[in-house]
Amino acid sequence: MNGDHPRQKLEARGLRLEYATIAWNAVEMVIAIGLGIAARSLALVAFGLDTMVELFASGVVVWHLRHPGRDSDRTTAQALRLVAWAFFVLAVVVSVGAVWALVTEATPDESPMGIAYLALTAVVMLSLGAAKRTTGRRLGSEPLAAEARMSIIDAALALGVLIGLAANALFGWWWADPVAALLVAVAASREGLENLEEARELSPAES
Repeated sequence: MNGDHPRQKLEARGLRLEYATIAWNAVEMVIAIGLGIAARSLALVAFGLDTMVELFASGVVVWHLRHPGRDSDRTTAQALRLVAWAFFVLAVVVSVGAVWALVTEATPDESPMGIAYLALTAVVMLSLGAAKRTTGRRLGSEPLAAEARMSIIDAALALGVLIGLAANALFGWWWADPVAALLVAVAASREGLENLEEARELSPAES
């Protein structure tokens, strides 16, 4: 039992971090969509919508950490595949919104509140992502470490949308918003592919 105690503490810490992520993302979704509609910023609305994907990924990690067979390669591979598909859906949602904005030359209004909230979100999600990555590595939980990267990507997306809104307000660069979003979509796709590869490497151990 003494040997299991540190692991139990890490699992409990991982769950607390995921619950904090879920709580923040639930609030983030409502605020980002509301501010995006007010500012006519498609990227800000898309940022709020893709939070639903992140909520799903966090739910997968909570399921894995609480699963009786969480140490089995089969369960871990299943969790990694689910997180991978969450990355792909995130990339698609962001890409569609960005391409639509580029094609229609959608110009968002200035949104000081949106910029301030995105700055706060970037700090919070980067902090949560770093903490989950450290905990995931110490625990040896690939799904937790993978979902931590999604939080870091969320911080990057928040920063990208922030830069886009600021660039439009200061210089009239309406295209900066969707271009930044496309770069984040590429990063999300790469993470999804890496997770699928990790899941495939675990698959032979199932048989």
